[in-house]
Amino acid sequence: MILEMNNIQKEFDGLEVLKDISFGVDSGEVVSIIGPSGSGKSTLLRCATFLETIDGGEIIYMGDKAARTGEDGKAVYAGPQEMKKFRSYCGLVFQQFNLFPHYSILKNITDAPIKVQGKSKDEAEANARELLKKMGIEDKADAYPFQLSGGQQQRVAIARALAMKPEILFFDEPTSALDPELTGEVLKVIKQLADEKMTMVVVTHEMPFAKAVSDRVIFMDGGVIVEQGAPKDVLGNPSEERTQQFLRVFER
Repeated sequence: MILEMNNIQKEFDGLEVLKDISFGVDSGEVVSIIGPSGSGKSTLLRCATFLETIDGGEIIYMGDKAARTGEDGKAVYAGPQEMKKFRSYCGLVFQQFNLFPHYSILKNITDAPIKVQGKSKDEAEANARELLKKMGIEDKADAYPFQLSGGQQQRVAIARALAMKPEILFFDEPTSALDPELTGEVLKVIKQLADEKMTMVVVTHEMPFAKAVSDRVIFMDGGVIVEQGAPKDVLGNPSEERTQQFLRVFER
């Protein structure tokens, strides 16, 4: 198992955003997380990728504990060197691309492998060009983000995450900032990665995509996992009333 999150708790200003969440992700598995706005989906991803700290529970990557609840009831994280290793296991693709506007596309992708992983410029650039080719935008290496469409920028963001060679890739609503035509471009890339058995956790509101690509679907609401299982069950025949209610919106 690549990731285990057990009994995860997180609050902001006294408001519980995650309440005792537990789930795991196996190697090569694609897990889609669905649910209404404010259900805790993005916070869960930010905790999994160490952009937010948990208040309780444990985070385990590749069998090693990155975070656990200490004797005082508060979360204790591994030391700096170990955390560097844990961070290298995961990549995150944001809704809003988060590319550096003053860097070329090539530099956006090569910056972290060179600075963080110590790769040579030649090796990083060769890998970046391969990834751009895979994303269908190999001719954009010298362009700048403002010269690209939203769909192209999101594909650069995916290439940038893949350049770090993570064990698991997280997507936080990767198509929510895109119009329908550009959405298809990005979903096609994610489906291609799924076919290649890339381990992924995708927060999405694209139900047909979740049904087609996921091995498992998790429905979250109010900071808890309401229901999880195979796409055909959760999306096709949900057992929980709250899940049924949520999915009715997409049938209109």
